[in-house]
Amino acid sequence: MAKALHRDRRDTDVGSTLTVVVAALANLGIAVAKVAAGLISGSSAMLSEAAHSVADTVTEVLLLTALKRSRKPPDEDHPLGYGPERYVWALLAAVATFVGGAVFSLYDGIHTLTRGETLGDPRVSYIVLAVAFVLEGFSLRTAVRQARGDADRRGMPFRLYLRHTPDTAVKAVVLEDSAALIGLVLAAGGLLGGQLTGSGVWDGIASLSIGVLLLYVAWVLGRSNVELLIGRPLPRPVRERIRAELLQVEHIEAVLELTTLVQAPGEALVAAKVDFRDLSTAAEVEWACERAEQRLHEAFPAVCRVYLDPTPGHAQRRSEGLNPGS
Repeated sequence: MAKALHRDRRDTDVGSTLTVVVAALANLGIAVAKVAAGLISGSSAMLSEAAHSVADTVTEVLLLTALKRSRKPPDEDHPLGYGPERYVWALLAAVATFVGGAVFSLYDGIHTLTRGETLGDPRVSYIVLAVAFVLEGFSLRTAVRQARGDADRRGMPFRLYLRHTPDTAVKAVVLEDSAALIGLVLAAGGLLGGQLTGSGVWDGIASLSIGVLLLYVAWVLGRSNVELLIGRPLPRPVRERIRAELLQVEHIEAVLELTTLVQAPGEALVAAKVDFRDLSTAAEVEWACERAEQRLHEAFPAVCRVYLDPTPGHAQRRSEGLNPGS
């Protein structure tokens, strides 16, 4: 059972790593091309898009670091493993998107609107934008394909899965590549507006729009990682099913308190205060705990750690003069 769980988590990480590597390579090449095109055309929107691609490349490097470090097995100093470490690095990736992309784009847009700009030949920029659109689309397709596969395996709608998935690496790639495609359209619009009117205002507006878009992506990703770092439970329907599975075990009378914690993609902890039948022997309680753990592992492959605390029921506490809240 443990090997199957480890294999499932390993397969998930392999898919996430491939998705991030594809995105990193695409963004690195695109960033170089955008810088060249921005310098040739003098377009602030192109330079904003270059900053966007550089920020995305840094983000992917941080996400690869997150995936690698979170795979380390549990040890004496970290008995529950290193899974949550991926959310630390993913949070830093969100900060990189904010600082490297959004701030530069907003600054460049404001600078263009207040100081103006001299527009050069936009043809190179159009070519770079078209190539970038194809590469970003391929990267997005890879990420969406993995996310849809994961959603189908869990029987969840794609949008619901993307909103709640603990695999923030794939979520980051999907959101950043989606934002990149929108940003490319905005940059092209800014170039076209400047070309038709001879004014850099359109280019400045496009740059500001890209900055706002990146702010939103950084906020969404940052919020998701903060929630997981603080400690997010399994979804309520899953918790109810876990409670029902425990109540199906012989000798378990009631589940007094249930705590669940998402530790990493495909890795969750379950802890419960359980009221066992009063006439059960110590051996029966022990075997009931073993059966309960086995049932949860079989029903919920993501549950890798189960801790059950035998606790007197409320009626027994009152009869013995104990405080029910103690």
